[in-house]
Amino acid sequence: MPLHKDDPKSVGGYKLVDRLGSGGMGVVYWGRSRSGRDVAVKVVHAQYAEDKVFRARFRQEIESVRKVSGAFTAPVVDADPEAIRPWMATQYVPGSSLAERIRDHGALKGTELRRLALGLVEALQDIHRAGVVHRDLKPANVLMAEDGPRVIDFGISRAAENHQTLTETGQMIGTPPFMSPEQFTDARTVGPASDVFSLAALLVFSATGRGPFDADSPYLTAFRVVHEQPGLDGVPGPLRAVLERCLVKDAADRPQLDVLAKEFAEALPESDPMDPDTTTLRVADLRTFEETYAGTGHAGPGKVTRSGRMRGRRVRPWLAVACTLGVLVLGTGWYMRFGPGFPDGAPAAGSAAPANSRWAALPTGWQPWQTTAFKTAQRGEVKPLQGEQSGDPGDATCQRYEDAVYCAGSGILPVRLDGRTGKTVWRSSLASTYSGETGLKAFSLLGVRDGAVLVRQAVYKGAANGPVSIVALDAESGEQLWTRKVNDTSVDLSLSGDLVLTTDTSGRLLTARSPRTGTDRWTVQLPVGDYCQFMTVGSRLYEHCFPDDETQPAVAVELKRIDGSVVRRLKTPNMSGLLGAVGGRPAFVVGGDGSGPARPEDLTFGKIFLADPDTGRGTTTKLAKTYEGSVTLAADTLWITGADGQVTAVSPLTGRQLWQTRTSVEGSGRPTYDARTRTLYLASPSGRVAALDARKGTLLWETGTHAERLVAADTVRSEVLPYGGALIASTPDGTVFSLDPAHPDRKSAAG
Repeated sequence: MPLHKDDPKSVGGYKLVDRLGSGGMGVVYWGRSRSGRDVAVKVVHAQYAEDKVFRARFRQEIESVRKVSGAFTAPVVDADPEAIRPWMATQYVPGSSLAERIRDHGALKGTELRRLALGLVEALQDIHRAGVVHRDLKPANVLMAEDGPRVIDFGISRAAENHQTLTETGQMIGTPPFMSPEQFTDARTVGPASDVFSLAALLVFSATGRGPFDADSPYLTAFRVVHEQPGLDGVPGPLRAVLERCLVKDAADRPQLDVLAKEFAEALPESDPMDPDTTTLRVADLRTFEETYAGTGHAGPGKVTRSGRMRGRRVRPWLAVACTLGVLVLGTGWYMRFGPGFPDGAPAAGSAAPANSRWAALPTGWQPWQTTAFKTAQRGEVKPLQGEQSGDPGDATCQRYEDAVYCAGSGILPVRLDGRTGKTVWRSSLASTYSGETGLKAFSLLGVRDGAVLVRQAVYKGAANGPVSIVALDAESGEQLWTRKVNDTSVDLSLSGDLVLTTDTSGRLLTARSPRTGTDRWTVQLPVGDYCQFMTVGSRLYEHCFPDDETQPAVAVELKRIDGSVVRRLKTPNMSGLLGAVGGRPAFVVGGDGSGPARPEDLTFGKIFLADPDTGRGTTTKLAKTYEGSVTLAADTLWITGADGQVTAVSPLTGRQLWQTRTSVEGSGRPTYDARTRTLYLASPSGRVAALDARKGTLLWETGTHAERLVAADTVRSEVLPYGGALIASTPDGTVFSLDPAHPDRKSAAG
């Protein structure tokens, strides 16, 4: 719908393109970020903005959506509940609502109904796992995207553990045809079972075009919901039996969602036996699975549960005759190929991996663990920062070096964790060193080299920036080795091999230093008015600078590592960023909507520029379509993770899409490619981790969330750090954990 003349032109930095709809709470707009990312922006009505109860409900909605993450929900991107007109931006999901789909094309059948039922079960599992009850699951709040349904609008959801509602006397919360009996009789008792009731009512509507309690007025509808049996005429037989159990009046008698997933899959079988499909497996079920099928050579039937998935293929009858080894045709027609990723039992920590395992041996003495950057340290600043500086960090990052993990962030002093146990070894005393500086102290890791932890330390005083310094800490003790004041407004400070690249206080001179001693190696002058990045590709060091005039090309200058002298210059597109190399040629991603570098996180791009390092000539590869998300270049492949959990592999030479897989890991940072196991890992800000076979895109497993609390992480994305055969991941709230990729469900010890 076009914008009205009194609609704002932008909200929170998002340009408003169109109206998507208007409801009781506010108006939903189609918005677009400066990078070209599409979002749905909900802005509350002006008349409600001064209502304290309404504002509290909207603030609650934001917190509810931030807690929930999954493939079938729309994650929150940004929000400001304290604005004059509070607003929230979520992932934009193209597609009509379920209500519009049924209105325009009639009731759902077969595969479409199956996909809806199983997708909604998975969405509710994610919602309930976050401790949230939706409370208003109805056709208008389900979007029919190409890759499955999406549940939206948590406007009247509440944390399940919060027994105080925001309901005023006489105010009905919900939509009567899809509400549970307890929502009418005692809203304080509403829990996850209420959403099961609403799900069943919604599926009746989807299968027949009418609700199970439809009446001429909302009051009569409410009476039928509380006192009468549902009308299920027209619902397919097997599905009807399942929905009857969901629509019982007593919430305690309704089935659990994991049971429903299996029953829906059986009641709504695939209509086309030639279609590929996915069976979802809970990692915790693998032990029972293995015990049942160990030694039989059978892949087993699988279970339709939630936390991990395995791709399956239907075996055609002629193929079953032709193949005699490695294939089992099950009674249902499923062929589940488990592969070596799930061996019979976990290897002892530090032992050699089983011969048939894709996973590497675990470090000696390692056990799964989880901790936070705020635990008491053994040495240094024993306790974390107090007060404002330890309030609500949202940019904690970690890096691994040898057998340790180093973390830092806003209000998070640099800490060293033991990579085997998660114990906090030391916390830096930088807070004491800079005690004379008032304001929020923020620390970020550049990396660890030659036994030195390189940290950017800044002080923020309200909206103003204070002094910025580069500090080197001893990796073993946390003691300060050296420090330099810098001005990094026109350059990205970085590490390159055995060099740490810093600027002077003017921001005009860049000096390469020894990481351990801070000794000057060489100094070069930066171009006036340009913004520069320093990137490493193989052994080559590049200075990539961008002019203010976006019509002019950027220049990537290769520098000699020994003295900083120029080797050659490469002209590149202005809106580009150096990702790595393809066949020895530097590869630049081209995207963005303004001058400057295209960064590998939260990027919209459709081209790759390859430069010949010897001749300086370049070629541009146009990708099959425009992609949006975080990108890594490894093994001559672009790995792209979208905000919605979709992972895509693309050839940078041809632009052809190699595969695409949906996961529940939303808002991931750059995926991590493990060349030894040919596995791709990704992690969400909520601490959900997934592993994919990099060659085929098969989803090997997913975990649940690990973050102790969800924070607004606008600039920091979670990444996975390989540690021998183990994995280490962190979340923006300061949670850090380590898991075994062969058994990601193994319980973690407290660090």
